Order: sequence, then structure tokens, then C-alpha cells
Amino acid sequence: MTQTWLLLTYEISLISCALVAGVFLTFSDFVMRSLDGARTSAAVEVMQGINREVFKTVFMVLLIGMWAVTAALGAFAYIGALGSGSTSILWAAIIYSVGVAGVTLVFNVPMNNRLAAQAYDSPEGAAYWTNVYYPRWKFWNWVRGIASAVAAVLYLNACLQLVQG
Repeated sequence: MTQTWLLLTYEISLISCALVAGVFLTFSDFVMRSLDGARTSAAVEVMQGINREVFKTVFMVLLIGMWAVTAALGAFAYIGALGSGSTSILWAAIIYSVGVAGVTLVFNVPMNNRLAAQAYDSPEGAAYWTNVYYPRWKFWNWVRGIASAVAAVLYLNACLQLVQG
């Protein structure tokens, strides 16, 4: 019974990390490029709106929820309480915590806050978007996307190890 619950937890974590990676990929691959192709004032205004609305989405539940789940599973893996797949779970926890949660808190959120403080149609807002926000936010978003995808692969590996015994 414990193995069944553990496998289900790994599977849900795998799917959640993959969904988070998909959102990050969407933004890095074409949303940010599309915004950058628009008038700068429009890009700033729309991104400000996205950054306000994101807190009301399932994405935030997945993003923050996976940080908590991954940290808990990582702690159990570290103390040896999980058995098969522990190494993969521990690495998933480290990669998600540093590459997704850490990058979000240290880089993306401060840039979002600074963008929110800009008047969307001001020269300062345009300069911030062009010189700082767009290139740096997009880079760190790629880091988050890759980290969450790697965490998903590690959860898949843990599932396979658990099933194979």
C-alpha cells in the first residue's frame, strides 16, 4: 500500500513539474518574443497584467505546491525513508528548489516588481523593458523551464525505479 501511494505521489509530481515546464517553455519560446515584437508600451502593459493575474491561476498552485512537495520528498529521500528512487527524488528536490523556486524568488519576482512600478508608457518603462527586463527575465525563465523539465525526468526515473523494485 505504501508503494502505491509513493508511486502516485511521484506520478503527480512528474505531471506537475512537466506542466510547470510547459508554461515556462510557452513564455520563453513565443509569448515573450510576441510581446517584444509589439509596441514597447503595449508589451510592458500586458506583462504587468500577466504578472498581476498569475497569482489567481492553477499555475501558481502547481509552482508553489511543487516546491513544498519536492522539498518534503527530498527531505524523506535524504534521510533514506523512500527506498527505491531516493537519489532521483533528492536530485529533483535540489534542482526544483534551486532552479525553479530559487531563480523565481531571486531573479524573476524582483524584475516583475520593478516592472510593476514602471508607468507602461514612460521612457523609463521602455528602457527597463528593452535593456533589462526582456533579456534577463527571458534568460532566467529558460533556466526555470529547463530545471522543471529535468525535475520531471527525475520523477519519471524514480517511478521506474519504484516499479522495478
